[in-house]
Amino acid sequence: MDTQFEKRKNLICELVADEQYVPMKEKELAVFMQVAPADRETFRETLNALLSEGKIQLTRQDRYVKPDANRPVGTFISHAKGFGFVEVEGYGEDFYIPEDKTNGAFHMDRVQIAFLSGRRGQRREAEVVRILERGTKQLVGTYEQSRNFGFVIPDNSKIGTDIFVPKERSKGAVTGHKVVVELTSYGDERHKPEGRVAELIGHINDPGVDIMSIVRGYELPMEFGEKVMNQANRTPDTVSEADRAGRMDLRGLQMVTIDGEDAKDLDDAVSLYRDEAGLFHLGVHIADVTNYVQENSALDWEALERGTSVYLVNRVIPMLPHKLSNGICSLNQGVDRLALSCLMTINGKGEVADYQIAETVIRVDRRMSYTSVRKILEDKDEAERQEYETLVPMFEQMGELAALLRKKRHKRGSIDFDFAESKIILDGQGHPLEIRPYERNVATKIIEDFMLIANETVAQHFFWLETPFVYRTHEKPDPDKIRKLATFIRNFDYRIKQTGEEIHPKELQKLLDKIADTDEETLISRLTLRSMKQAKYTVECTGHFGLACQYYCHFTSPIRRYPDLQIHRIIKEQLRGKLSEERISHYEEKLPEVAKHASKMERRAAEAERETDKLKKAEYMEDRIGEIYDGVICGITQWGIYVELPNTVEGLIHVSSLAGDYFYYDEEACEMVGKESGVSYKLGQRVTVQVKGVDRLARTVDFVFPEGETGLPEEGK
Repeated sequence: MDTQFEKRKNLICELVADEQYVPMKEKELAVFMQVAPADRETFRETLNALLSEGKIQLTRQDRYVKPDANRPVGTFISHAKGFGFVEVEGYGEDFYIPEDKTNGAFHMDRVQIAFLSGRRGQRREAEVVRILERGTKQLVGTYEQSRNFGFVIPDNSKIGTDIFVPKERSKGAVTGHKVVVELTSYGDERHKPEGRVAELIGHINDPGVDIMSIVRGYELPMEFGEKVMNQANRTPDTVSEADRAGRMDLRGLQMVTIDGEDAKDLDDAVSLYRDEAGLFHLGVHIADVTNYVQENSALDWEALERGTSVYLVNRVIPMLPHKLSNGICSLNQGVDRLALSCLMTINGKGEVADYQIAETVIRVDRRMSYTSVRKILEDKDEAERQEYETLVPMFEQMGELAALLRKKRHKRGSIDFDFAESKIILDGQGHPLEIRPYERNVATKIIEDFMLIANETVAQHFFWLETPFVYRTHEKPDPDKIRKLATFIRNFDYRIKQTGEEIHPKELQKLLDKIADTDEETLISRLTLRSMKQAKYTVECTGHFGLACQYYCHFTSPIRRYPDLQIHRIIKEQLRGKLSEERISHYEEKLPEVAKHASKMERRAAEAERETDKLKKAEYMEDRIGEIYDGVICGITQWGIYVELPNTVEGLIHVSSLAGDYFYYDEEACEMVGKESGVSYKLGQRVTVQVKGVDRLARTVDFVFPEGETGLPEEGK
């Protein structure tokens, strides 16, 4: 991160915000600020960056002024039908942009908008007055060949136009090729956008091309550069004597890693024993990645840029090269490893009575799997208990402590949504063989509970030290959304208490407890989740609403998340007494951008993961057209009913497929109602559906109700 660049930006912002400032053009501003001719290009880049961030604005006469609240800057999200929305940071809702008011804006452009008077429907309307920065430079799609030219149909369904490609710029692509097309023109009222083929990914029917298209579409970096790989290859395979020096030696402490069978980057180990007084001594030991990834090194810049590892159906795109993530940084069984340990003493009420954060050297006794620990604790499997005989007492204590911590968290109001994630099994060609819900069991919960308490303890420690830090925060829900939820659940005789505009997480947790094992559980759980905001990384410790705690951070996964890696550096500097004023100032400047970028990369990874899941689910259902399944209504909109099957596949029954009546969407009651028959479909209802069709390109599955049926059980008809 260029600190000089940030300083220049701050200087310009201060000048433009000054009461004495008279609006100036770029040249006048450069003269006033005594910018040397050689630095004019950099100066222009600084101004453009500030425009894009919405920190300064341009008048119609191209003069720079401070931002006008009535002309905010945001990101344009296009819709296939021509209209769009603009998301503006700090505003609860996005703004609707009518088709004739987009003024040439393309998907993901940074734009300045002006509000339109009057409102159509519920959403505030605006028009794009200036395109500040093009957000889409290239996109992925399917090439179609004509005689003298070609065109690319974008994979992204939000982009409702083809991209024209002159024949000489097609790179030899033929119909059915998946390509990356670089935009050379964004088009206008009379012309389509134009581009050139930058990369041939492969033919649409070739194995692996479908996933690679998503990877390219989200611009996920696959390969590591030469500089990064050279640094990675220079890292040692074993822990040196020099690295062990000065560290707390915990190699004699009984500890294990507990992960999925296929995990290779093991970044957390746990240890536990109980003393004569009945106190639990829990150790959460996290790989000391920063020992091998130095600040501002090529490895560090690459990890910062990636932000997170991305876990797709059949591959992992790691944040760090395998030499580190599966090698010296992975807490492999039976070898010395460097760690940052959070050693906690926990009493019978689940409270952390004492703790220590230390640089340590550890040695894991056994690499355990979730399945194995579940067999020991839940199934009481004799063979498994015998194989891990020396560890069984520790696992039993772990189960006991985890239950204690969960009970304490539950008491304060922590909200636990237990929606099934998907486990998709592929064959060697990448074809889905099986889809099933991913199992949460006693072992996954133990690790979850231990990581949560370590993250809380570390966050609280550094909050009170008042050092710069990166926190994981989750804001309170939007009061309007909670009001809508409260109104809706009254239909089922449930209530939630609000104090003015505020709601305590305990109220939502009590609601989830009440609906457990009822017919409306899925429905109300989903609506409750939708009423909440997304968690993000921030430098302010504003608390975590969902966990009902004041202090929270991500400390436990530095191999796969950059914020964890970043705070490890701060923790070590503080432990070594090296957090000088200069370093504090350095972090105060750097961390806001780190937090913002990490949140953005996390969202990108989640979207790519979701898209690959949808793709493989669609492919799986292609072989099952005509088959009949029982499912649950998980969503209702004016265009149809969404149904989720027990294997987590979701499909749409389009409103036009609802036979025998005219059906309309009652938004307030959140149900689809037949005008004459009175037949109604509600969220959470069990229905029987038939697979009608699949669009693998759009990654969608279409259902219908079996012929002549409403799909509802007898009593619901």
